[in-house]
Amino acid sequence: MMGKRKSEAAKQSLIENCLDFISSWKEEWPSFETDSSLEISQEKVLRALQQLFHRIKKSYPFYYPGYAGQMLKPPHLIAILAYFTTLYINSNNHALDGGPATSELEVEVVSWLAEMFGFKRHLGHLTGGGTIANLEALWAARELHPDQGIAFSSQAHYTHQRVCSLLKIPCYVVNVDRKGKMDLNHLEYLLKREKIGTVVATLGTTSFGSLDPLDQIAVMKGKRRIRIHVDAAYGGFYTLLSKGRFPEVNPLPFQAIEQCDSIVVDPHKHGLQPYGCGCVIFTDPAVGKVYQHNSPYTYFTSDKLHLGEISFECSRPGAAAAAFWTTLKCFPLKRTTGLGSILSQCRKAALRFVDLVEKDEVFKMITVPELDIAAYFAVSGKPTASQISKKTNQIFKRAEQNKEFPLYLSKLKVDAQWLKMNFPELVMDKPEATVLRSVLMKPEHFAYIEKIYEVLLKVRKD
Repeated sequence: MMGKRKSEAAKQSLIENCLDFISSWKEEWPSFETDSSLEISQEKVLRALQQLFHRIKKSYPFYYPGYAGQMLKPPHLIAILAYFTTLYINSNNHALDGGPATSELEVEVVSWLAEMFGFKRHLGHLTGGGTIANLEALWAARELHPDQGIAFSSQAHYTHQRVCSLLKIPCYVVNVDRKGKMDLNHLEYLLKREKIGTVVATLGTTSFGSLDPLDQIAVMKGKRRIRIHVDAAYGGFYTLLSKGRFPEVNPLPFQAIEQCDSIVVDPHKHGLQPYGCGCVIFTDPAVGKVYQHNSPYTYFTSDKLHLGEISFECSRPGAAAAAFWTTLKCFPLKRTTGLGSILSQCRKAALRFVDLVEKDEVFKMITVPELDIAAYFAVSGKPTASQISKKTNQIFKRAEQNKEFPLYLSKLKVDAQWLKMNFPELVMDKPEATVLRSVLMKPEHFAYIEKIYEVLLKVRKD
């Protein structure tokens, strides 16, 4: 209890430090009286806050190690403090006129990401999230390769199909193999027969965290004269673990990133950032020509390039850049001494989970995790799609209701015919089966993985 009090006191001290900075910053300009229309009594503020506290109390505990459901990771305290401080200034990184300081921070963090991916040249910026980042990448692909389609796997994020519909681009869905990766034979078949200008490779699929064979797709680039866009919204930061003599993930797809044309990564997933913070980076700065536009009331402060001149979005929070920059100052993009050490714990958690499952044979892994996402189902006699779904729903509900250690999971619908590729004994009495999915993206998951598995065993029997 004493340790908890000290921790809270330390946080309070940090918050006060931020408030002190804001006060001193404001003192650099003449003081003035706040207009009376903006004033609220303290009682009214407290009443509104109490109502808010009541409403948001029903939120899931995303910070808690027993939460292994969706791709939701709490931002680090340093990111919250930096965001809070800069939010008070409320800078807008669309133009240097609106965010001179935070625009500089954004340029720096994007250059650090580009260096991590091995890009010698780059053009990029932060976005509101992976959806907008992928929209920009595919929009640029359309402008550079007009009348040519986009290909992506059936396990790619639904964003891509939606974006193609929005942009009126023909899209082609590539089959996946038994591991959930893009089927290269089917891709080759489509490339020969269709007008495809860009292939989207996913590093970290939403369902399984699978890595498309980017190294082999990159070989096709020269032969077919295609562009390659990498959707690494989830798995991009795992590039850090692909380096060195003993990589903790398959290094080949990550090593091939530098041969690609664009990439998307989400700092609000594995980068310890609050929502929303995505990023899109192009390897050829000449792509900036597709962004050309006229805005007669902006871009006056400096002759330097304004981020709004190379971004699809207009207003963007400078606080996001400040939070990410400050976080990387504390957790640099290094394998063992920075952000990589955090990811390493997540990776170990997934591998340890596999060990536990394979030891008891009470559950079946659908694929071996390549990052930190585990998909599995409970074994119960000769499996049928309907039995698997029924047991999944039971475990999902009972795990959350477990009083000693509530366990929050997620569910995943998979095509029964595809599932039978991995489990020939499966009886396909339904077209789909619902399985369990655990996203082990918090470093604390490693310390609690045995407890998580213990609860799974308990609720399976109840």
